[in-house]
Amino acid sequence: MTVTLVIGTQWGDEGKGKVVDYYSKYAEYVVRYQGGANAGHTIKVGKEVYKLHLIPSGVIQGKTGVIGNGVVIDPEVLINEINELTKRGLKPQLMISDRANIIMPYHKILDGAEE
Repeated sequence: MTVTLVIGTQWGDEGKGKVVDYYSKYAEYVVRYQGGANAGHTIKVGKEVYKLHLIPSGVIQGKTGVIGNGVVIDPEVLINEINELTKRGLKPQLMISDRANIIMPYHKILDGAEE
């Protein structure tokens, strides 16, 4: 079994999404292993532009996306992304780790109150 990893060495926009999108053609699974909805990547396929924050970009290529245990999931963002992809004719195949962290609405309220 061959494994290809794309690991960023910097914070911010360093082009990982484009590299992952390229290599996802040859993959069965595309895995997101860390970060949250504040991160994002934009993928252009022909004239179509996809903006994703939580879902791995490989789902655009029809691959199974895996959201790993190091990802912080905002359910509202995740549902919006799934709905947006579905409206555009894609049926994202997702697997979500049972150890991924979830941000609930009250977390945002508590965080704001502490500020």
